[in-house]
Amino acid sequence: MSDIVIQLLPHILAALIYGGLGFHFWNSRWRESENQCVACPMRTWERAAIASALVIHAWGLYDGLFAEVGMRFSFSFALSLMMWLAVLIYWLESFMARMEGLQPMVLPLAAICAILPVLFPYVRLVANAEATGFMMHFIAAMLAYSLLTLSALHAIFMGLVENALHRRALKRSLASLPPLMAMESLLFRMLTIGFVLLTLTVGSGVFFSKVLFGKPFALNHMTLFGFASWGIFATLLIGRHAWGWRGKRALRWTLAGFSLLILAYVGSRFVGEVILHHV
Repeated sequence: MSDIVIQLLPHILAALIYGGLGFHFWNSRWRESENQCVACPMRTWERAAIASALVIHAWGLYDGLFAEVGMRFSFSFALSLMMWLAVLIYWLESFMARMEGLQPMVLPLAAICAILPVLFPYVRLVANAEATGFMMHFIAAMLAYSLLTLSALHAIFMGLVENALHRRALKRSLASLPPLMAMESLLFRMLTIGFVLLTLTVGSGVFFSKVLFGKPFALNHMTLFGFASWGIFATLLIGRHAWGWRGKRALRWTLAGFSLLILAYVGSRFVGEVILHHV
C-alpha cells in the first residue's frame, strides 16, 4: 500500500502545484481588480514554484515510465509527459519573451494531465524501447506534441484577444499585452519548430518502422490521422510564407492540425485502454 502511495504522490503534488499556480496567475494578472499587474514579469518565487512542480512531475513520470522489465506507456502518461514538456518549454521561453497570457491556460491544463496517471493507471510494455533509434523517435514525437500543444493554446489566446479588439472590449489585462504581430511571430516560431520535429517523427515512423517498432509500416487510422495533421501544418506554414496567412485562418488551421494530432495517438490509445480495455 505504501509503495502505491509513493508512486501516486508526485502526480498529485504536481497537479496541486500547477492548479494553485494557475489560480494565482489568474487572480493576480487577469482578474480585473485594483491590484492587478498583468504586465509584471514572473517573480523569482513564481518561477521557482513552476520549477519545483516540473521536478516533482518528472519524478512521477520517470518512476511510472521506467521499470526493471522495460519502458511502460499509456495514453495517460502520454498526455502527462506531453504537458510536462509543454510547461518546461513555456517556462524556458518565458525568460526570453512575454507569455503572460498562457499562464492561466497552460498551468490548469498541466494540472489535469498530471493527475491522469492516477485516474487511468493502465500501462503497457513498449517493444524495442531500449533501442537508440526508438528513443530518438520517441523524444522527437513528445517534443512535437508539446510544442504544437503550446501553439494551439497560444492560437486560442490570440483569437480571444483579436475578438476583444474587434468588439472594443479590451480590458486592462489584454491592453498591456504585446502587439498581436509579436504574439503571431511567437506562434509561427513554435509551429515551425514543432512541424520540423513532427516531420522527423512521421518520417522515421514510415521509413524505419521495422527497426523502431519491430514490425513493418502499416496504414491504419493512427497513421492516417498523423499524415493528415502533418499535411495541415505544412499547408499552414506554406500559406503563411506564400500568401501571408494570419489571424482567424491561422487559428483554424492550427486547431485542426492539433486536433488530428491528438487523435492520432492519444485518442486511439484512450479508446483501446479505457473503453475497450486493451492494455
